[in-house]
Amino acid sequence: MAKPKRIGHLVINVKDVDASTKFYTEVLGFEISLERPGFGTFLTCGSIHHDLALFQAPEGAAEVTDGGLGLNHMAIQVEDYAELTDYYNKLQQYFEKSELRTTDHSMTKSIYIKDPDGNGIELFCNSQDTAKDGLAEMRNPDRTNKELVFD
Repeated sequence: MAKPKRIGHLVINVKDVDASTKFYTEVLGFEISLERPGFGTFLTCGSIHHDLALFQAPEGAAEVTDGGLGLNHMAIQVEDYAELTDYYNKLQQYFEKSELRTTDHSMTKSIYIKDPDGNGIELFCNSQDTAKDGLAEMRNPDRTNKELVFD
């Protein structure tokens, strides 16, 4: 039976490629792997050719709406809880505290934000040492989500 290996990369259409490139590089720390003026920017986490691409949306493209059809959010994994805490502290420079939603999912710890176009982003770290343990926790019928408090 055919089985996917992993999600390879994500491509999102944006209103302003320059503004979105600045957000994803300066705020989230992506690196530019290739810029194609008038078309888009390809971004990498540093290991492969590209993890995320930002394409220029056509004039008059529909706005992103909460709960609308399409992408709910993208999840970006960080190394560990210390790195997630660093992000939380950095993000407070760019977002109001009410715009930073945090959740302890038990198998992951997460921060939720929106990019300049309103696309949902989850920054997360795993809470278990192995993927097997994380999957077992996800399937635990007693698992509950709770607010993640950094301060």
